[in-house]
Amino acid sequence: MHTLIAPQRGFEFAEFEQRTNQLQAQMHAQRLDAVFFTTEPEFRYFSGFKSQFWESPTRPWFLVVPAAGKPIAVVPEIGVAGFEQTWLEDVRSWPSPRPEDDGISLLAATLKSLAGRHHRIGAMLGPETHLRMPAANYAALQQQLSQHQMVDVSSAVRRIRSIKSRAEIEKIRFACQVTAAGFDYLRRHLSAGMTERDACKAMHLEMLRLGADACPYLISASGQGGYDNIIMGPTDRVLDEGDVLIIDTGATFDGYFSDFDRNYGFGRMPAETLRAYDAVYEATEAGLHLAAPGVTTGELWQAMWAVLETSGALGNDVGRMGHGLGMQLTEWPSHVPQGNVVLKPGMVITLEPGMAFAPGRMMVHEENIVITASGCELLHERTWRDMPVIA
Repeated sequence: MHTLIAPQRGFEFAEFEQRTNQLQAQMHAQRLDAVFFTTEPEFRYFSGFKSQFWESPTRPWFLVVPAAGKPIAVVPEIGVAGFEQTWLEDVRSWPSPRPEDDGISLLAATLKSLAGRHHRIGAMLGPETHLRMPAANYAALQQQLSQHQMVDVSSAVRRIRSIKSRAEIEKIRFACQVTAAGFDYLRRHLSAGMTERDACKAMHLEMLRLGADACPYLISASGQGGYDNIIMGPTDRVLDEGDVLIIDTGATFDGYFSDFDRNYGFGRMPAETLRAYDAVYEATEAGLHLAAPGVTTGELWQAMWAVLETSGALGNDVGRMGHGLGMQLTEWPSHVPQGNVVLKPGMVITLEPGMAFAPGRMMVHEENIVITASGCELLHERTWRDMPVIA
């Protein structure tokens, strides 16, 4: 039975101060008087406020970062008490829900009070972002701030968030170790006759027992000799002789994700299926050998694809071969053919080579690593060299 020791929860206040100082340096370079956030990852990253209440779409939440000093929370009254556990001191609130003015005038007033120098305000407006408020509310905010310019800060924020602190890395490492132990547990308890749903449920319960807080992402797919997708399921499909099962999961600990998969075979496996498994394993090896500071995401993609192409890959429908990882299941950057993001120490990324090896059949492999000063380090045990075959 696995025994895993969880790292300390939360962060020292000095870490939030450092994060905020980094953002304020970027704001100074862009002549921004203030930045506001509306989505949970950014809100939590700079404030330390962590609540499951984000699951409710009823109320908006705003965090304002001034050019100097601590962030200011502009939040519904129901959430004020939760900020006693954070490093913030200035918490402004309104009685929400109030559809006719759900915090917009209070947010606008707060931003106006801070943006009198350059009249430039930052927000997350770029790719892979969204504004967690009704479109009409954002239009109303823009109208109330008509004398100010809205500036996209998503590039600066994702660069800051992409470099993980030691404390962040240890949280991700624990989530990854729990996930790896869950896969090992499943290998010992899988049998033909189970359904995809049975398998995922067994693994889910084991990860929770080992210390995961939750498992928001847990998919599976199966089929004779391979599978045709990696984003659906689990279903009630019964696992039988000749099937391949993939499970891809993202467990969390203290708000940080793991994200990797494992493949299992049942009974006699076709030779082409075993060759595909070997190919994605070797492609991952190529990524592990190359990943280091100074390497680009495009070079990483090319190294993995070269192995798959040599192995007869018909294509890669996933569109990328890995991505960033942290407070979100997938973060910037993506490993794409022409990717120009340079890897740096402290980046946590996935390596995810995948290939279509026959019509309607694919094989995907994924591992989680952190970029170190001289290379990279796996955050969990490497997958099995040979596909495990369940008798």
